[in-house]
Amino acid sequence: MRYQDLSYWLSTVDEPITARPALTGDADADVVIVGAGYTGLWTAYYLTQADPTLRIVVLERQVAGFGASGRNGGWCSALLPTSLTALARRHGRDAAIAMQRTMHGTVREIGRVVAAEGIDCHWAYGGTVVLARSEPQLDRARAAVAEAREFGFGPADLDLLGPDEAATRCSAEGVRAATYTPHCAAVHPARLVRGLARAVERRGVTIHERTPVTRIDSGGAVTPAGTVRAPVVVRATEGYTPGLSGYRRAIAPVYSLMIATEPLPAAAWERIGLAERETFSDHRHVIVYGQRTADGRLAFGGRGAPYHFGSRVRPDFDREPRVFAALRRTLGELFPMLGPDVPVSHSWGGPLGVARDWSASVGYDRASGLAWAGGYVGDGVGTSNLAGRTLADLIRGEHTELTGLPWVNHRSPRWEPEPLRWLAVNAGLRVMLSADEVESRTGRPSRRAATLAHLLGH
Repeated sequence: MRYQDLSYWLSTVDEPITARPALTGDADADVVIVGAGYTGLWTAYYLTQADPTLRIVVLERQVAGFGASGRNGGWCSALLPTSLTALARRHGRDAAIAMQRTMHGTVREIGRVVAAEGIDCHWAYGGTVVLARSEPQLDRARAAVAEAREFGFGPADLDLLGPDEAATRCSAEGVRAATYTPHCAAVHPARLVRGLARAVERRGVTIHERTPVTRIDSGGAVTPAGTVRAPVVVRATEGYTPGLSGYRRAIAPVYSLMIATEPLPAAAWERIGLAERETFSDHRHVIVYGQRTADGRLAFGGRGAPYHFGSRVRPDFDREPRVFAALRRTLGELFPMLGPDVPVSHSWGGPLGVARDWSASVGYDRASGLAWAGGYVGDGVGTSNLAGRTLADLIRGEHTELTGLPWVNHRSPRWEPEPLRWLAVNAGLRVMLSADEVESRTGRPSRRAATLAHLLGH
C-alpha cells in the first residue's frame, strides 16, 4: 500500500511515510494506547508531559495518521457535535458553557504545542465563515447566533455578518449573510499527526505500526504478534472501533469524502477571498467544508456517501465517484469563477465515528483500567486534543476542570443491530439530502429535516 495515495494531505507530508517496526512479541507497559491518530497521540503527549517515567506503547494497524487524522478537512475548530442547547438539556447550562469555553481554549492550546514542538502543519488562525445562501439558511444562521447569545457568547465568539462583510471573507455565489467565529485554525492535518508522532517518540513513547489489535481487555491489548500487558488500556480507534471484538455497535463508521483542486492563480483568489485562510462552509443540512491550503488549492469535502451494512470499513469505500462528482458540482456552484470543469487534482475519503446519540465522550474506568475517547462526528481535530488532556488527568487520578466537563464518562447507547442500523443511518442521510434539494428549489425550510434533527436530540 502506498500511504501517500490515501489523501492529498498524506501525499504532501514533510517526511517519507515508512512504517515503524511492528510488535514482535509480548511486552509490558504502564499504558498501552490503541490507535496512532490524534486521540492516541495527544493522550501519549500529555501523559509524558505529566510523568516522563511512564512506559507508553502505541499500537497502530497501519501507520500514524492512516485514518481520519490524515484525511480530514483540516479544521482545527471549537465545534462540538452536540449543540449547546442539547448539552444544557442533559447536563445544565453552566456545564454547556464550560464545555464550549474549554473548546475555545483548546484551539489555542494546539497552536501553542505546534509552535513549541516545531510542527510545520501550515497553521493559520483565520476562523470559520459559514455562509447563508438561501432564506432557510439565513434563518439557521440567525438561530445559531441567537443560541450563542443565550449562553453568553458575544460577537467576539460568533457574529452574524451582512452580505458585504461575508463576501469580503468568502465571495461565494449568492451570499446573503454568514456567521463568523475566530475559534478555528486551518491546518495540514497529516503534517500535524505525523509531527505529533515524532514529538511523542522524542519523549520516549514507543509506536508499533503495522500491528493490528484484535481485542482489548482489562490488562492488555491483544495482537496477532503478541499481547502488550498494561494496567491502563486506551481505546482511540474512532471510525475503526467496530473492528474490535465486542465493539461492533459502539460506533457507526460514516464516510466523508474530499477533493482538492490544482493550485489556483492569484486572480482567482482575489475573487474568492479567504485571505486569512478562513475555513468555510454554508448552512445547508448535509455538511460541506473547505479551506484554502497553504499551496493555494481549495480542499473541499462533505458527507453524502452511504453507510455500509454491518459497519464495514474497506479501502474501496474511500472512493465514491457519485459523491466526488457532487462535490465538484457544489464547488463550481459556490465559486463559478472556477469554470464549468473545476480543476480537481486529488480525491479521497475515509470513515469518521458517530455515536448513537451524536455525543462525543471521553472516559476511564479505574476498576478495569479501560479508557476511551471518540464519537467526534467529524469534529475531532480540536476535540481529540481535549480528549488527550482529559485522559491524562483521568488516568493519573487528577481532579481538574477538564475531568469535570459534561462529556467525561458519558456512555452513549449502542447502535441498533442490523439491518435496523443500515436502514436508519441511510434513511437519515436521504432525508437531509432531499431537504437541501427542496430548500434550494422552493426557498422554504424543510419540515422533515427539522423533525429528524429533533429526533437526534439536536
